[in-house]
Amino acid sequence: MQLNKPKHRLRLVKPPLHTPAVAAPAAAAPRTSEYFRRIEAYAQRIRGTQDVSAIINILDEALTETRALGNDPLTRTAPESLQQTEREIEALQIELRQLRGLVHVDHLTGMLNRGGLDLSYKRESARADRANSQLGVALLDIDDFKRLNDRHGHQAGDAALVHIADVIRRTVRPSDVVVRFGGEEFLFLLPDSEINDAARALHRLQSDLNRHPLVFGGADIPLSFSAGVAVRRRGQSRDSVIAAADRALYAAKRAGKQRVMTAEGV
Repeated sequence: MQLNKPKHRLRLVKPPLHTPAVAAPAAAAPRTSEYFRRIEAYAQRIRGTQDVSAIINILDEALTETRALGNDPLTRTAPESLQQTEREIEALQIELRQLRGLVHVDHLTGMLNRGGLDLSYKRESARADRANSQLGVALLDIDDFKRLNDRHGHQAGDAALVHIADVIRRTVRPSDVVVRFGGEEFLFLLPDSEINDAARALHRLQSDLNRHPLVFGGADIPLSFSAGVAVRRRGQSRDSVIAAADRALYAAKRAGKQRVMTAEGV
């Protein structure tokens, strides 16, 4: 995940300007100097990357160093300076984690985007392997979406995406993961789902969508979708299982749209 570099700078704890009245042990200066050197190295690493997750990990290391120095009885650095540095690092970590979460969300529909899919697939596939369970994968494409945009305008197209996202939220299980995969495509990760279970989930979604048409410009606009469903084999890559669902999706389109087909039936 690539982002613009944060504007924050990692502030280094500055040594005291005046020598304390009681001299610190001779070992104190080398320990404090080593801390400054290591913190500067962390700052250099942060300046060399745009990966927010990597920056958070680097800050974890810097925070560990700062706390270790604060607990060292030989340190010459004022405790309040170290505590302030800890607070600044922790605040920056929180901000970066929040930013990382927002970057994984599609701002129109509120669903995850492709960046969120990367993390979710790794998590769900690892969980499926540990539990020796099935992970269903479905790809949904709104039927005649271009015609909808041409006839009613792009605002209607956006409204359709938001509407379908709302219907999906009402229909899927809390454990299911839904991603806005492309313009009018949504991808589903369905834990503990055999091929027929996954297909039934998409059929339920289509029935709910039929009962709740899009209301736009004072008129009801019926929406439908075609979908392809596959089940991940143990160790199967994300791209491979999505490709299987995609082939089933296009088979559903060729068969007349508004239907769900499985990779086993293609």
